[in-house]
Amino acid sequence: MYKILARLNKILLPSFTKKGLDISKAKKWQMAIIGYRAYVTKRALG
Repeated sequence: MYKILARLNKILLPSFTKKGLDISKAKKWQMAIIGYRAYVTKRALG
């Protein structure tokens, strides 16, 4: 299930690292997306 979510995240959600976003200056909604993507990726790999 998490592998499917990880693929959907890659397609649907923006990649802030490719845009050069500084995490210390990220807004709360951007941090929420980053955290969600990290959680799903970790679960998909584990």
